[in-house]
Amino acid sequence: MAAPRVLLLLAAAALLSVSSLGDASGDGPRGRKLLVLVDDLAVRSSHSAFFGSLQARGLDLEFRLADDPKLSLHRYGQYLYDGLVLFAPSTPRFGGSVDQNAVLEFIDAGHDMILAADHSASDLIRGIATECGVDFDEDPEAMVIDHINYASTESEGDHTLIAGDDLIQSDVILGSKKIEAPVLFRGIGHAANPSNSLVLKVLSASPSAYSANPGTKLASVPSLTGSAISLVSVMQARNNARVLISGSLDLFSNRFLKSGVQKAGSKMSHDKAGNEQFVTETSKWVFHERGHLKAVNVRHHKVGETDEPSMYRINDDLEYSVEIYEWSGTSWKPYVADDVQIQFFMMSPYVLKNMSTDKTALYSASFKVPDVYGVFQFKVEYQRLGYTGVSLAKQIPVRPYRHDEYERFITSAFPYYAASFSTMGAFFIFSVAYLYHK
Repeated sequence: MAAPRVLLLLAAAALLSVSSLGDASGDGPRGRKLLVLVDDLAVRSSHSAFFGSLQARGLDLEFRLADDPKLSLHRYGQYLYDGLVLFAPSTPRFGGSVDQNAVLEFIDAGHDMILAADHSASDLIRGIATECGVDFDEDPEAMVIDHINYASTESEGDHTLIAGDDLIQSDVILGSKKIEAPVLFRGIGHAANPSNSLVLKVLSASPSAYSANPGTKLASVPSLTGSAISLVSVMQARNNARVLISGSLDLFSNRFLKSGVQKAGSKMSHDKAGNEQFVTETSKWVFHERGHLKAVNVRHHKVGETDEPSMYRINDDLEYSVEIYEWSGTSWKPYVADDVQIQFFMMSPYVLKNMSTDKTALYSASFKVPDVYGVFQFKVEYQRLGYTGVSLAKQIPVRPYRHDEYERFITSAFPYYAASFSTMGAFFIFSVAYLYHK
């Protein structure tokens, strides 16, 4: 009886070790638990298709009312969630210990967020958006209106149902498959803060659009007009936290995801609007299912050697290498690009060189150490649209030649050698002539 029991224990241990290895190899760059805050639980059913797509990709959603008195983002110094979905545009304040500062600190800690607003957006939601680099129209009654690029089903209405097709040109944010159908949008517009270079407009309004109250006549020029109006924007912070801000909660609704669309003035109609593909692809980017880079196995050594030295000597030939991978949503794949550079840096770059790649994630470069000694740094600063930044720095001292490392006779010193010997010879001749000349 003891032998079979031991065999069963060994088999169970083997299975556990194999499963743990499999999980480790597929570990993504971010956790999978999201907090979804809504101001009405009916949103859970009216936007079920979007939430279902998140869950189908392995994300764990926890739904809470935004004013829940027990609401909290962290406990005992640890965050309880890896991402936040704010579908509570009208909530004036959050419940529990959550407020605007708590949400911003959540992002500052490196977590991600999707925020959707509409014409009922509260000052709280507007404040969070402002801190993330976008400013909603100050008029609380304003909506985006377009009398040319509207959905044809609204031809007799106020033209607030926009058929938007001015999308950012980025495969990493919107996926490699082009979004053919226009994206339906009804909501409020915002402007990206020009001083914030981290904000990108993903879906922009057309030049004929403007932001105003659709129920009143225009008394003055609208503050937001044309392509300056952003309908959906994203922001990637310097800590690689990602935020998506939409001026339309309906953009994610089942009705818009399943609805057909025909742009006014166009003969082409689509059985399904581009909303489903748009929100799926952008949410993949926001939650780091695409466009996340990691750098591993950083190495440097002298050419012809394999050991990493504690310092280099001026004019040494060295080689630097690093492996860069991209998360594909299921596994880490080699990242291939031709614009990754290495800097050999001391106050300013003495060497700046493109690194070559063998298409298997390995990037390498060889160069000669400058004829300057001091404390240098190997630096890789890689920033590319839509991708997380790669920032590597390693300090290394560079020394001059020791006294016994110079060449015995230096070619450039031959004139000095000749001057020394000629001086000695002349002194000898002068001494002989002086002593023996009468």
